[in-house]
Amino acid sequence: MDRPGDDFVGRRQLRECRTVPDIDTVRSRFVGRLKEKGSYQKWVLATALVGMFATSFPATILTVSLGTIAEDFDASETLITWVISAPLLASAVALPILGKMGDLYGQRKVFVVGFALATLTAALTGLAWSPLALIGLRTLTQMVGAATQPTSMALIMRAFAPGDRVKAMGWWSLVGAGSPAVGLAIGGPMVEWVGWRFVFLSQAALAVVPVIVAYLILEETPRPKVKVRFDLKGSAALTVAAATVMLALSQSADWGWRHPAVLGSIIVAPVAMWAFVRIERAVEHPLFPLELLHRRNFLAPLVTQFFSGAAYQGGFVLTPLVMRSVFGWKVSAISYLMLLRPLTYSLASPIGGRLGAAGERRAIMVGIGMLASAMALYTWGTGWGIVPVVGVALVLQGVGNGVARPSLTSSVANAVAEEDLGLASASQRMFNQIGNAFGIAILTAIYAGDQEAAPFARAYGAAFLLAMIAYVGALFIRDHDRSEQVAPIAGQAATPATPAG
Repeated sequence: MDRPGDDFVGRRQLRECRTVPDIDTVRSRFVGRLKEKGSYQKWVLATALVGMFATSFPATILTVSLGTIAEDFDASETLITWVISAPLLASAVALPILGKMGDLYGQRKVFVVGFALATLTAALTGLAWSPLALIGLRTLTQMVGAATQPTSMALIMRAFAPGDRVKAMGWWSLVGAGSPAVGLAIGGPMVEWVGWRFVFLSQAALAVVPVIVAYLILEETPRPKVKVRFDLKGSAALTVAAATVMLALSQSADWGWRHPAVLGSIIVAPVAMWAFVRIERAVEHPLFPLELLHRRNFLAPLVTQFFSGAAYQGGFVLTPLVMRSVFGWKVSAISYLMLLRPLTYSLASPIGGRLGAAGERRAIMVGIGMLASAMALYTWGTGWGIVPVVGVALVLQGVGNGVARPSLTSSVANAVAEEDLGLASASQRMFNQIGNAFGIAILTAIYAGDQEAAPFARAYGAAFLLAMIAYVGALFIRDHDRSEQVAPIAGQAATPATPAG
């Protein structure tokens, strides 16, 4: 005979069985199934790369639509160029801070929040009502979207074992190179057919599903066992230092080195950097532990990437000017010629990842050597007026960077402990962006707006010297020793490493 309470208990158990599981339960079950199938690493790689792509591809589209945007707003092209410059400055400043936040508060959280906010602000950018609104919204989008760069790299590095990271970085470099290629290929037709606003509205629409997938797929990374305070003073000093350096480098060609803002930046930058070093030496939990600079495979790849980026990006910016001024090509033809570099970069990156798996140092030296050879070919082709030589230089430049970049990235990552991956990847991205701006400023200052071939050839000669400095830096890089255990940064508690796969 049933007891009086049995019916009530039975109904309650039935309701509990019918209860829809919460989102965390669904996530853990889904991730568990992916790990059982052995496909979780691939999902992390794809999710992180989609996030990085979705937040970065509009940049090159803007480079071919600045004139159209200026006409729509009845504004000067000088003002509209800040649609490119301001986001570059903002992202360079934000990168190390966002990388550190990922280490402290979780890479997944910073990635998903940054990705979601970038999606929202991209939609608002498509509705910009004035030039200043466009610049401000675009800068905000790039700043929060920059969170996907160091965090995506850190998430990938945690998902893959150290020996497999260089291959994964081959695909990471492919997407990094492929996004500008997509921008160049579709930017002109898209702006002509539907207008520049559609670029940002489509970016937001295409990113909604990947944001949801990232929330469901990615697992949170371990946090420090002890409470670590965020280094606000160091962040402020580094922000001022990076912003003034980037401002001086990016605007010196347009404003001149004697412009008050450029001169002020040149004065403020070293003072801010001195203050940053003083703060980092004194604070208990620094934003950028200076002891990392004593690690050979951390510093040497950063120096190599700074100077190779200066030659790579500086040479790339010069080439459209050469084709228009020296060879008389039209804009549409130039844009398709320029596709050679990002396309070959994309195709060579997975190959570079496989080469790096056999030895990072050799892959880096081969890639940087190809980059230096490309700069020499640019000098020859421009000076003698030989277009095919310039085309070959574009291809060699793209292949060289594709071969070297995965190993440069993995070398830096393998030089730090698991809990410092966000900081390492952010530092690398910051060095790369400042190097790019440095190269653009130096090479454009050398050719100085002259329409003749000789000044361009001299600028390419300077790019060759920058590439050779990068090659010397590559000589100091060592191949990764898989048996070596990397110690965490002093003063920070180690967190358990996430098992690969």
